[in-house]
Amino acid sequence: MGFVDLHVHSTASDGSCPPEAVISLAVQAGLDAIALTDHDTVDGIPAAQDAADAAGIRLIPGIEVSSIYHGTEIHILGLFVTPSDPALGSMLEDFRRIRDDRNRQLLSSLEKDGMPLTRAQLTGSNPDTVITRAHVARAMVEAGYASSLDQAYKRYLRYGGKYCPRKASPAPEAVVSALLSGGAFVSLAHPYQYNLGDGGIRTLATQMKEMGMQGLEVYHSSHNQHESGKLQVLAKELGLLPTGGSDFHGANKPDISIGTGRGGLRVSSLLLDDIDRLRAGR
Repeated sequence: MGFVDLHVHSTASDGSCPPEAVISLAVQAGLDAIALTDHDTVDGIPAAQDAADAAGIRLIPGIEVSSIYHGTEIHILGLFVTPSDPALGSMLEDFRRIRDDRNRQLLSSLEKDGMPLTRAQLTGSNPDTVITRAHVARAMVEAGYASSLDQAYKRYLRYGGKYCPRKASPAPEAVVSALLSGGAFVSLAHPYQYNLGDGGIRTLATQMKEMGMQGLEVYHSSHNQHESGKLQVLAKELGLLPTGGSDFHGANKPDISIGTGRGGLRVSSLLLDDIDRLRAGR
């Protein structure tokens, strides 16, 4: 039995490693497969696929999409996405416009308070990256506006705060529909990060199952063993397949390693086998 990591980020969004480097790290970790799931973009998939083909490791083309559920931002994973799918492309174009509008407001507010940041400071080595709060936090630390990433998030980049207005993200129904249109396998990412409680997670997962969602991220770096156990039971009760991944971001989340998370995470390749069987209709 081998191991996989179905939740990984690159410089195409808010990771610190280019897609090719992510593949190299996955090979070094001895993984059978990884899913590249950058935030609201599939731009890193072609380079990752070329590197994966050369290295002999399986790449699952994926994405992590932002959505709003009763005022709370949630994240929805799409595995086996079709990057060229028109519905997905239209949604991502809307996302880029919404994110750009939010970023302009954020940067304008920071500049008014004496903390200007240039695009070059934000994008670093990848000028085409999707700029997220992680980029802003890193740039603020490097410019001396914050002493640490943690301070940047808590003092300046809190959602809904003075500097960081919430994005006008689509409802879960729209996200799930767009992902399914291209044949993706849909899973709710890290359910315990939304502070909904066990009952709230059950309600959300049940509603998304009715929308067509097929999976639930049971194993994640932010879940303890007890939480993963409860999610495993919930997934079985709802007829959802468990998924799992580290949520690797490289140096932007330095305590999380690819394949092992914060040290104890191991996601069996048997989970991917179950997804493959579902997709094959067996």
